[in-house]
Amino acid sequence: MSTSLSNSPVRVVPLGGLGEVGKNMMAVEHGSDIVVIDAGILFPKEDMPGVDLVLPDTTYLRERKERVRAILITHGHEDHVGALPYVLRDLNVPVYAPPLARDLIRVKLQEHHSLRGHQLREVQPGDRVELGSITAEFFQVCHSIPDACGIALHTPQGVVIHTGDFKIDHTPVDGKKLDMQRLAELGQEGVLLLLSDSTYAEEAGYTPSEQVVGTALDHVIGDAPGRVLVATFASLIARVQQVINAAVKHDRKVAVVGRSMVDNVRMAMENGYIKAPSGTVLPIKELGALPPERQVVMMTGSQGEPTSALVRIANRGHREVSIQEGDTVVISATAIPGNETMVHRTIDNLNRQGARVLHPRIALVHVHGHASQEELKTMLNLVKPQYFVPIHGEYRMLVAHAALARAVGIRAEDIFVLEDGDVLELTPDAAAVVEHVEAGHIYVDGLRQYDMRSVVLRDRRVLAREGFVVVLVRLDRSTGRVMEEPEMVSSGFIDKDTQPEMVEEAMAMVHQELDRGANQPMEWTYISTKVREVLATYLHRKTGRRPMVIPVPVEV
Repeated sequence: MSTSLSNSPVRVVPLGGLGEVGKNMMAVEHGSDIVVIDAGILFPKEDMPGVDLVLPDTTYLRERKERVRAILITHGHEDHVGALPYVLRDLNVPVYAPPLARDLIRVKLQEHHSLRGHQLREVQPGDRVELGSITAEFFQVCHSIPDACGIALHTPQGVVIHTGDFKIDHTPVDGKKLDMQRLAELGQEGVLLLLSDSTYAEEAGYTPSEQVVGTALDHVIGDAPGRVLVATFASLIARVQQVINAAVKHDRKVAVVGRSMVDNVRMAMENGYIKAPSGTVLPIKELGALPPERQVVMMTGSQGEPTSALVRIANRGHREVSIQEGDTVVISATAIPGNETMVHRTIDNLNRQGARVLHPRIALVHVHGHASQEELKTMLNLVKPQYFVPIHGEYRMLVAHAALARAVGIRAEDIFVLEDGDVLELTPDAAAVVEHVEAGHIYVDGLRQYDMRSVVLRDRRVLAREGFVVVLVRLDRSTGRVMEEPEMVSSGFIDKDTQPEMVEEAMAMVHQELDRGANQPMEWTYISTKVREVLATYLHRKTGRRPMVIPVPVEV
């Protein structure tokens, strides 16, 4: 290795997941080599009308795509792999993932008709992958999905450990525990930087084991007088297995609804991740022929997503499933920050139809897969990093994790609370934030994508909050002159029938302003600007609101 290369600092570039829960993506580079860890989505919040999902902005990577060696995946949850079908359109690089994550990615790429040509490569805990001057070592962690891994990046400047999502569960459902021995070995050898999950850094104590959820689901399914509907994440394969185990024990059959969950469960059963006796999992139509007390239905919708199966059922809009008397609905997931209102609305609608709804605030039907404070301290003490960066979480979570790091003895000057786009350069002798790169949101709306500079989302927010006003301006086709008083049509602003005097006065003011042209032809750009100025000022003075004003020419 050349002297210049060995002296090159390690650069850490978060492109998502810092300052937010979701959209996780981290670039780590040394010299001419860049590796990317995870490529997730963010579920849209209520202030993102019409948005289907949110992607990380990969401008930084696209501009350096010849240097990107691989994308490394920690596990198969949407907030870590959901962006891959979009990211891989621009970055044709190998994707290394644990077995279940690889298969979930394959299903996702098939959904997008983009599987051909992509290099999906399976890795196991303990595997090492050489990527230029960086060697990636995968190690086993415990999370709420099988086959979760953390990644140790061996660089000429030292080891960078990325924990992925993790918790310390001594009785995991699949028997696979956090590899504390390997972490301790790395800590003894010396770790330059620790990047550690902060999602539950505000939660005191320890995270309960997944075993308690299995016990709770067993009681719920065994005691329910009628049908049981369970909503969770489509990728939460371990939870699906727990539901199937309880259904088998209590002589119930299971059906799955929701396209993503159907696809994932089919793949998981074909590949042995989910084990069920023959005839346990049935199509929804066959399940309906059984008495309610023998039915369990699994579905998507635990986050209140508008198009999900549970929300359509709650809104009486699902083609195959509707709420029946005696139904028990289990929401087996914690609401992601920003989704609480949508989840609560879904619960209200289910209650209105007579369903009994169980959710994590009132029953142990879900345990999150993230380390609480005492586990985070354990990770810090095992690894003993020289530098520390909290990752995966809203800003207050990152700050809480930084406080834990100080409490276990890491110097404040060696802790960096970053946000998306902050670039940290480090060597064993120094570390500093050196620049900020573009790392905002990319919004997916149907088949379109647009970034934060687009006016589309801003305009939708205005329309949702203030409504809009359309002003029809009649122009003489041959001369271009304004012919008569404009006409106003509004939606979501005022009722024309109950406030006709306001509409008349507004149009009279607009007409008067346009009449100042002494009946001379005027450019449409000028007319449009004048209409917006006059009407916006008048309507705000009269109503205190600022609707969107849309002038429309009508040639006659």
